[in-house]
Amino acid sequence: MTFAVGIFDLFTYAIPGSLYLAFFAHVITRLHLLGGGTMAGTPAWLVVVLVVLLSYLLGYLAYPAGEAANRIVPRRRKRNPTREFVERVPAAEGRDFVDTDRALLLSAIELHDKDVAIEVKRLRATGLMLRNSAPPAALGFGAAVVELFVGRNHALAAGCAVLFLGGFVAFIVQARRLGHWATMKTLELCYWIPDIDDRCRPTPKP
Repeated sequence: MTFAVGIFDLFTYAIPGSLYLAFFAHVITRLHLLGGGTMAGTPAWLVVVLVVLLSYLLGYLAYPAGEAANRIVPRRRKRNPTREFVERVPAAEGRDFVDTDRALLLSAIELHDKDVAIEVKRLRATGLMLRNSAPPAALGFGAAVVELFVGRNHALAAGCAVLFLGGFVAFIVQARRLGHWATMKTLELCYWIPDIDDRCRPTPKP
């Protein structure tokens, strides 16, 4: 049996999940809930497998938290990729693929050339990774605030609080930017696919 983790799964679920796992490990350590030798006798390969599995599961289960974080941070401006694409490529105005669902267009690119579609998937996966990494940053901010009151190193706690808060906002902003780039790249690639307008054109009702 072969088990493979794709770039989308790795970026979207596993990496944000590892941040959740690191946060929970920090809390458990600070609260002294586990002894120092708890994992001492566990084989290294098993520890690696558990970390990878837990990271993926945590990232998958916490996926809605990334969507919620995206709604919390206000948008400075609303970008319209369709209008921006037509302004950059006037020849695309009026073509049927421009207003077609983006997921369907990505499927068309994959059918046309899977290697070309990898770039769009990479942008989407990276954007989702940043968005889903925002909630762990918020948890880190909360932990830093607690450390500011109950810990001994107040300067370090204050610095971490500022970094985590800034990271939370930056993750969401950059995630939106990468999502916009992914949409623009999708439209740019579809522009060169032969007969794509015929496939996207609505069938007239009798």
